[in-house]
Amino acid sequence: MSFFSKLFNRKEQKSSKQNEMKYLIVGLGNIGTEYENTRHNIGFQVVEYIAQQAEAQFKSDKLAFRAEIKYKGRILVLIKPTTYMNLSGKSVNYWLQKEKISIDKLLIIVDDLALPFGTLRIKTKGSDGGHNGLANINQTIGSEYARIRFGIGDAFSKGKQVDYVLGTWNDYEQKLLPERIEKISEATKSFVSIGIERTMNFFNGK
Repeated sequence: MSFFSKLFNRKEQKSSKQNEMKYLIVGLGNIGTEYENTRHNIGFQVVEYIAQQAEAQFKSDKLAFRAEIKYKGRILVLIKPTTYMNLSGKSVNYWLQKEKISIDKLLIIVDDLALPFGTLRIKTKGSDGGHNGLANINQTIGSEYARIRFGIGDAFSKGKQVDYVLGTWNDYEQKLLPERIEKISEATKSFVSIGIERTMNFFNGK
């Protein structure tokens, strides 16, 4: 093997090793000031918090706002898709390919009407549960990826689901939200450091 072939192989091995330590963390939401601080945008709020704690800034990039942080030797690529909720899969798929991240190192953070406010449910795969963002991701890359569902409750009257989901947090929720966002942040860091199974044991239902 020539010197240049050996050098190339070393670079390939180094690149492969770096990619093994890289994770894609996706907060689902809708772009635009009218959607800020709404229940449907909890995914955005979580990745913004994680970036803020690491003093990282989101920058506009292709199909997403992107930030990058390091945690315990891992690289976390944080994205907020700019495709709007119904086309989230397009952004997720692009960044998996762009960053050369395998699907087992993907984590989606999303709101869930079926869970009481603030409850966390972490799963390794599953259906979309009626969530348009997850539905599009499932159609695009399949359904076998980790996700953290954040309960937003279902305190709405018949025919008012959309208004509720796209509504802002009430005073009670707003008061408890910082601690809950911190809890999801801890679960996210647990996912990248000790894996999905142990993270599920520690955080599900918390």
